[in-house]
Amino acid sequence: MKTNTLSDCEFIVLGLVAEMPRHGYELEHVIESRGMREWTEIAFSSIYFVLGKLERADFVHAASSNGPKARKTYTISPEGREALISRTVQALATWKPTYSSVSVGMLNWNILPLDQAIDALAERVAAVESEIRRLETVRLPAQPQPDFVESLFDFTAGQLRAELEWIQATIAYMQTKPRRPE
Repeated sequence: MKTNTLSDCEFIVLGLVAEMPRHGYELEHVIESRGMREWTEIAFSSIYFVLGKLERADFVHAASSNGPKARKTYTISPEGREALISRTVQALATWKPTYSSVSVGMLNWNILPLDQAIDALAERVAAVESEIRRLETVRLPAQPQPDFVESLFDFTAGQLRAELEWIQATIAYMQTKPRRPE
């Protein structure tokens, strides 16, 4: 596994192990308590799979504990730290487009009667407003969070507000724009 080929899940798990040695259940707890599933797809069932891949790549080392509930605790290796630094710089510096279904819907706008198209965007307004409220219900109980975690919530909320503003402006524009005859 090369540093620039770390998947997002591998990148996340490696970053959490870099904070401090952790076992799988502890990683799940941190992911859940920080609300990390708000901006990434990482299932509990994939954590151990990812840890295994990172261990085979020599990015983490595992140590088993003694006792009735023997757990492997994972620690980042020097190679893992190097990979994490490289991937973090790349992720922060590189813009990557995201694709939304609304773009494809807008490309096919003319297939719908105006009222139906406007109604569909109005439904999207309600969905985005609901997501903004839901995000706050996740964010507030988890306080206080590290600054970098807060900034992720701010980023997501900012994207949602920008989308909401765009939808509302698009509805207003499309309602007043003369439409070509069918």
